Amino acid sequence: MKMTFLRITAFVLLVAGSFLLSDGCWIKAKAVLAQVLLQHAWEETLQTGQVTKPWPWADTWPVARLRMDRLGIDLIVLEGESGEVLAFGPGHLPVSDISGRAGNCILSGHRDTSFSFLQNLTENDVLSLQIVDGSIHKYQVNEMLTRKADKLYLQEADSAVLTLITCYPFNALNPGTTFRYVVFADRTSG
Repeated sequence: MKMTFLRITAFVLLVAGSFLLSDGCWIKAKAVLAQVLLQHAWEETLQTGQVTKPWPWADTWPVARLRMDRLGIDLIVLEGESGEVLAFGPGHLPVSDISGRAGNCILSGHRDTSFSFLQNLTENDVLSLQIVDGSIHKYQVNEMLTRKADKLYLQEADSAVLTLITCYPFNALNPGTTFRYVVFADRTSG
């Protein structure tokens, strides 16, 4: 009787462990596949000039590509700021300007995934943002600050500005912190 109980327990634990392991692998596989689909959708958007969703049921689409050479960053920026959007990459706040002309282009991302690199930026670093018309705009980091989320106010800009926002602190274990880390970068002439 005791041996049967041990076998049943071992079997249940083996099945549960296998399920958890496969679930973790599935999440990683989905993330890799999503990046491939996002890259493909971005390339098609550049070629056609039309909005291209990465998969048929997507509620977002690529609007830009953000690069930072020194840190090896190459991210597809998606339209929107919802949790579903940010699960796949940084999001563009629709109320902000992404044209590269005068205005504030605001991007947000998760501190532990797409925007974890913000903690390694330094003043004068250069970010490049390629938009859907294929043009590439360079922005030089000029300020990094921390603010309480309820005290964060981003104003319109007379010149082209790129603002990157993520939760803070970077290594916090709990989600939903009350602070935001904000990077401001001005468009350069080069």
